[in-house]
Amino acid sequence: MKKGSLLFRSPRWILAGALLAFVGSISASELPWPERPGLDSAVVGEWWEIEHEGNNAWLNGLKVPRDEVVAFALYTHHRGVLKMTSQLYPLYPDEDQSARLELKLYGKWTEVASAPVMPFGWSAHFRLENWNSGEDFQYRVRHGEKAVFEGTIRKDPVDKDEIVVASLSCNAKFDRGDRDEYVRNLKYHDPDLLFFAGDQTYDHAQHTAGWLLFGKQFKEVLRDRPVVTIPDDHDVGQANLWGEGGIAPTDGAPSGGYAYPVEYVKMVERCQTWHLPDPFDPTPIARGIGVYYTSLNVGGIDFAILEDRKFKSGPKGKVSSDTKRPDHIVGSYFDPSEIDLPGLVLLGERQLEFLDSWSQDWTHTEIKCVLSQTNFAGAVHLHGYHRNRLRADLDSNGWPQTGRNAALRAIRRGLACHLAGDQHLAVVTQHGIDAYRDGPFTFVNPAIVNEIYGRWWWPLDEEPGDRPIPGSPLPWTGDYRDGLDNRITMYAYANPESDNLYRRDDNDVVPPDNTGDGYAIARFIKSEQRIVFECWPGKSNASLGDSEQYPGWPIAIDMEQNDGRSPVGHLPKLKFADGQRPVVQVVNENSGEVLYTRRVSGSSFQPPVYANGKYTVKVGDDLPDQALYSGLSIDDESANEIVVEY
Repeated sequence: MKKGSLLFRSPRWILAGALLAFVGSISASELPWPERPGLDSAVVGEWWEIEHEGNNAWLNGLKVPRDEVVAFALYTHHRGVLKMTSQLYPLYPDEDQSARLELKLYGKWTEVASAPVMPFGWSAHFRLENWNSGEDFQYRVRHGEKAVFEGTIRKDPVDKDEIVVASLSCNAKFDRGDRDEYVRNLKYHDPDLLFFAGDQTYDHAQHTAGWLLFGKQFKEVLRDRPVVTIPDDHDVGQANLWGEGGIAPTDGAPSGGYAYPVEYVKMVERCQTWHLPDPFDPTPIARGIGVYYTSLNVGGIDFAILEDRKFKSGPKGKVSSDTKRPDHIVGSYFDPSEIDLPGLVLLGERQLEFLDSWSQDWTHTEIKCVLSQTNFAGAVHLHGYHRNRLRADLDSNGWPQTGRNAALRAIRRGLACHLAGDQHLAVVTQHGIDAYRDGPFTFVNPAIVNEIYGRWWWPLDEEPGDRPIPGSPLPWTGDYRDGLDNRITMYAYANPESDNLYRRDDNDVVPPDNTGDGYAIARFIKSEQRIVFECWPGKSNASLGDSEQYPGWPIAIDMEQNDGRSPVGHLPKLKFADGQRPVVQVVNENSGEVLYTRRVSGSSFQPPVYANGKYTVKVGDDLPDQALYSGLSIDDESANEIVVEY
């Protein structure tokens, strides 16, 4: 194996690591955020001198024995590159300010990389190129003579037919305890990929401390499998986030932008996302804030990792509201079209370009899936407590509607499903764009801790929608319009039992047994191009089987259902040689629009189209770049099949 070297995104951090050897004695004026010296105060300055009391007593846990200072590690490997972030507890000034990565090669521990520990956030980063993804490797991250964190870098599970993903989010700070029930269940499922969709910590001004607690809670499943962690609003210190391309807010978060200092935001993103594959386009946004949107292939499932909120427009000054919050619309009369204004942004052009490229590239891919922070719909009625019914919540990706539809069309072109978190209510919805059920499916996981802010799917008329889901035990499934007039089909929801979960401290109420908390499992069966969604309560025992899941789950869909448009006809049948499983792309010749790009199964495929016209069909092994058939139409449907040669 080729010995790797550490690569940094920012020369400033290299300089900081070299000059600030005595990190513990940094003064407030030397902090990268001197305007907010209280940020991360538990791990900067003379942190070891502070004795925390009361609700902050948990911060004393940062003073660990020195053989435990390597807290946990996160890694991914993709297309020959291994990237790993090691998270350390704060170091004393006289301690070594570096960490080392060792692999067990030929039965012997061998150091393959070393890295400085970043002076803010206490993370160290390793990058190894020419990575051999066909083998398991034992690793350990070391600090000094005694501190060590060990785990396994798993081989890419390309030989498995079923790839398992666990999806979690919303690790609220009102429970500082362990997550042993989650860890036990996750070990039972043994996922090939862990996805944490955001709000790994709610400690706005103390991200590093909260991030270390998250790692302590989940380290036993983090240590031996690839992990995707993406920060959401609470991670970067905001109750809600509309990033507006990185600008500074003019009047609070709803106006759009990042409220905390840039270097703090960059620290959060470095700790949580550096280990992801390199971004599709690393160009920073406003004020030098970086980006991390990218793709990751695990076992033949290709994941697009999006940044829902980084480019999204803020509502304040753009949307009129009858509450003090411009993002919460409660009025009885409301015309959703009036707030879908020209110029509003959701994903932004850069991420739409990324999805366009990603959806066409099927290299080593059988099924595609999008990972992001929240749902592309407002699939919630009641927020926090039953009396708080919102007509529309602009924090969801249901707004702006034009941006929402553009995002869903881009996802649909790759027949991808979508996993997300944030909403504190587990749902499976199929999106409608121009008609009900013509878009992709989204599975929103439940919150890890849901005792503080429950949410409910609760139609005002308490009636099922059109075409309820057959056999569902839930009363309110079927076709609905959300508060923003988006078409959605509700397949399942996991409402909490209690009428009112909202509480301001740990002593107000005793939570019910079912708080609507838990985690999601998505199973991707490659040979069938099939996806199974499972939803498990936090206190469940997965080893007891499906009876432990929330009512309405499991839900199985075919990959093709992520493009639910009704064809007006089909182009001539394509016939392939035995053993070929090519990628097929269909393009509307009049508009130039790519209808879809997909890997086919079987020896033939008859491409569906959704309007009359002339179409081009492209074919290839992994990219649609080899065979080309133009001028095809549904009038040719009865013609002899096309024997594809490429």
